[in-house]
Amino acid sequence: MTQGHIHSLESFGTVDGPGTRYVVFVQGCPMRCMYCHNPDTWSMAGGELMDPEYIFEQYKHNEPFYKNGGVTVTGGEPLEQIDFLIDLFTLFKRENVHTCIDTSGIAFRPDDSELMKKYDALMELTDLVMLDIKHIDPAMHLMITGQPNDNILAFAEYLDRKQVNVWIRHVVVPGLTDDDKYLKKLGYFIGGLSNLKALDVLPYHTMGKVKYEKLGYKYRLADTPAMTQDEVIKKKQVILEGIRERRKEMGLNEEHPGI
Repeated sequence: MTQGHIHSLESFGTVDGPGTRYVVFVQGCPMRCMYCHNPDTWSMAGGELMDPEYIFEQYKHNEPFYKNGGVTVTGGEPLEQIDFLIDLFTLFKRENVHTCIDTSGIAFRPDDSELMKKYDALMELTDLVMLDIKHIDPAMHLMITGQPNDNILAFAEYLDRKQVNVWIRHVVVPGLTDDDKYLKKLGYFIGGLSNLKALDVLPYHTMGKVKYEKLGYKYRLADTPAMTQDEVIKKKQVILEGIRERRKEMGLNEEHPGI
């Protein structure tokens, strides 16, 4: 089995999918998001190599606590280690454990036929994808993350075709990702996904600043204030407007459940 480059393991995750979950944080990510709060996971070299069997054994130690949850792999970018994910989820699905990937979708390559075979295999083992869409506008996405968003949006559409349940996550950052025009466009895009099960609109926070200082990295949003919860609620409503508009065009009169 393929070893994974692992940052850390968390026994009791409560915000990483439904229920209480065993959370695997992987190393390595090609994105350089301006508001990333895990810069210590950027480099693949910083991780510890672990066997899928070892991780599964650690899960088994507290298995009764996860009966309404499961396992989530996050990062870093889990899909950068797709062979490891396939091997890991194969072990978990043998015992019908709920599996979830928390991803930006940046590693998706629809023009790579061999890689797509691996994606098809992985999706057969995956119950839920939590997809973090940083920005719907290509130019803004490139500025914020250093990467284009075309393959990310293609990944969302791929998940729809494969009918893998998806939760969309979007972090609202003052002056970067809070423009109502683009929030409505985001809603319009995800409103076309029949597999959409939830929408998490998250407030930007500054808790990652200390990590940048310890690593000697410059934190580019040092002067950006945290987003208030009241403002986030307003911004979520804008996204929901876009979802309703798209669904109305599709002849559907109700929003997706859970959002």
